Amino acid sequence: MEVLERLVLTHLRPKVKPSLDPLQFAYQPHLGVDHAIIYLLQRAHLERNGCTVRITFFDFSSAFNTFQPQQLEEKLQMMGVDLPITSWITDYLTDRPQFVRLGRWESTLFGRMDNAKKLKKKLFLLFLSTILFILFVLWTIPVEYNYLPRLQGPPKGCPVWTAEHTITPLNNTDHLLVSAFMDQRVKGFDLRIISIFKKNSIKPLYCLFCCAGQLSNTIPANILPHAEYFGYPFVTTDVRCPIPQNCTATHVTLQTKPERVTVVDQLWLPIRNKKTKGNEEEKLQFNFTVCISNLFGGINNVLQFAQALEMYRLLGVDRVVIYNTSCGPELDRLLQSYSKTGFLEIVPWPIDLFLNPSSGWLYSVSGGDMHYFGQMTTLNECVYRSMDRSRYVLLNDIDEIIMPYQHNNLMSLMNTLQQQHPNTGVFLIENHVFPKKHFEPSKRFHLPQWDGVPGVNILEHIYREEPDRKIYHPHKLIVQPRLIEQVSVHEVLKAFGNTYKVHPDVCRIIHVRAALRGKLKLEELNEDKRLWDFHQELIPNVDEALKRAGLLISEPAL
Repeated sequence: MEVLERLVLTHLRPKVKPSLDPLQFAYQPHLGVDHAIIYLLQRAHLERNGCTVRITFFDFSSAFNTFQPQQLEEKLQMMGVDLPITSWITDYLTDRPQFVRLGRWESTLFGRMDNAKKLKKKLFLLFLSTILFILFVLWTIPVEYNYLPRLQGPPKGCPVWTAEHTITPLNNTDHLLVSAFMDQRVKGFDLRIISIFKKNSIKPLYCLFCCAGQLSNTIPANILPHAEYFGYPFVTTDVRCPIPQNCTATHVTLQTKPERVTVVDQLWLPIRNKKTKGNEEEKLQFNFTVCISNLFGGINNVLQFAQALEMYRLLGVDRVVIYNTSCGPELDRLLQSYSKTGFLEIVPWPIDLFLNPSSGWLYSVSGGDMHYFGQMTTLNECVYRSMDRSRYVLLNDIDEIIMPYQHNNLMSLMNTLQQQHPNTGVFLIENHVFPKKHFEPSKRFHLPQWDGVPGVNILEHIYREEPDRKIYHPHKLIVQPRLIEQVSVHEVLKAFGNTYKVHPDVCRIIHVRAALRGKLKLEELNEDKRLWDFHQELIPNVDEALKRAGLLISEPAL
């Protein structure tokens, strides 16, 4: 049984790791009470004479024996753990006999874990009264320290603190670090850190690497803010560094001083991606990845998102990556359901915990710290995240579908475009708005099973605005990630190949939203039923996705 437990643990630990608190010391490999004490001493600031602090450690042992297995199963599923693993854990822990021992006394066997609480309550009251007595003694007896040894210089080995979350504050700065990627496409540099910097406080920084367990010397960093930031005080920024010779780098951090100084709470970014120079031909895991920049504001457009995901699946997309700050409860259930299938990758994006992000695109109008909840940062992070695993990346919003009009799928489209434009790495796709206020009159696809599902039914909206090309009209992107250095929302800022604007008769964006040209009358709009070409497969696939998420109740058979 212990062998089986270890096998399950190898699959379970990577699933729950992103949800663990970085300051959790219990049940973590190579961490314990000593690390907690060192961390507290570092934060207590006892270096000044006469300073004291009283610290009480609570060790809640045997907590594993008192929880409800069903509650554990729900929490594991919320963390994205596969259903077979959670089911096995629940079955294994349910009706498991146990007893409680206090000194030489033992309780009778219990058939369920939660029944043990009856005796545990009495033991907990005894434990609590003891703790209160200890605290009373601590606060009434004077404590005086004449000497506290200082922590010695930086360790020769690498620290244990690895950044587990998507956004990591950089010590002693106003900046935020996101992800580190191996990137050797620009001469003189080996590493690129996707970051968010406060534009008016950028100062020299230094890269420090973990080289197979040993610290490197510091190396001056090259700081490259992106050119497009729409006037906001925080800007997406690349930090580039060469890796020292004979260094097999696994992690990196940044310092504000050239001296090699590490502190106990300094977080290290794991270095991702292989040594990619951009010209290597190898079999990639995916052909197409869709990057949806970020969800925020409690968006709950369930139906349109399910339709878009299933439409992309029909077009040949292998993976969708979405950055989530906040969304409605039904949409969250749908996201979690898709995540379990492996088709959707959810990247937590809690930028509102660090900045005051704007829900607008222009600082002079909307204010705030950063454009659209850090949209450009997530787009760049997604391009680099996909660089080692996807041939093409589509960059668009949750309510947009990049739709080929002369091909049945994206692979056929891109094979044609790539053959016609062999040195091109960026393909611009024109945005076309389908106003959601205009409905198809026959109500052919007004389906009763979707009436209770929140969101827009895109099959009901077939009237398309013709873009006003006399003014600026936005595009979205299909890119080869290995030929991209920096992207923005509607264009690529730096690339290693050419850019080609695709004719809308070949491919265009189906964007069902509020009208962009609101003064146009219905008869001035174009009828566009391209989505209907896929309805026979699209509708049952959407139904199945909604049922899987518990958002659609199957009708009884007649």
